[in-house]
Amino acid sequence: MELITYWISILPELGNGVINTLIMTFLAVSMSAVLAVILAMGRMYGPRIISTLCKWYIEFFRGTPLLAQLFIIYYGLPSWGLNFSSFTSAVLAFGLNSGAYVAEYLRGAVQSIDKGQMTAGLAMGMTKFTAIRKIILPQALRFVIPPWSNDVIYTLKYTSIAFLVGAQELMSKAKIIASFNFRFIDTFVFVAIIYLILVLLLTLFFNWLERKLKIPGFEIKN
Repeated sequence: MELITYWISILPELGNGVINTLIMTFLAVSMSAVLAVILAMGRMYGPRIISTLCKWYIEFFRGTPLLAQLFIIYYGLPSWGLNFSSFTSAVLAFGLNSGAYVAEYLRGAVQSIDKGQMTAGLAMGMTKFTAIRKIILPQALRFVIPPWSNDVIYTLKYTSIAFLVGAQELMSKAKIIASFNFRFIDTFVFVAIIYLILVLLLTLFFNWLERKLKIPGFEIKN
């Protein structure tokens, strides 16, 4: 009971961290979703130079550590005159990194769609851009929900490293509390439980969303 009382006592302070964590996750995920569409479409349908640039971007952000990217944005860019707050730096790092992964998920989803659908759209007089927007992309976005949901969950958990640049998210709040009362195990076990609850809620939401948007008879080809 004493442990439960302690958890209740620190909950208001951790609650502020949870709110910041959720805001950070939402902004990063929103940024990555827009970026992923641009990267995937640019790589698949853009001119050769655009396709190459998109490919290099994806390879860079998938091939380098997220922590290094976060440090480059927060500690490195100020030397070029670009100064971002710790919170903004974290959102940028998580969004830029996630966008590279989601772009590849989306590219795979697009490639799973029968090429005849693009041909049919062009035969009906659509431009390639219109066919992508009205035929290909809506289907691909449905197919990409399962892997994308995993990336959203990873992003939520990755926000825990934002405390390394001073962002006031859940892990940062927990570290401050634990450093003050020296109850590290009790504090971080509670934080782990909070993360678990958030992940379970996200999982339930995406399972519902996948069922809601599923088109009977249309599945990704293996």
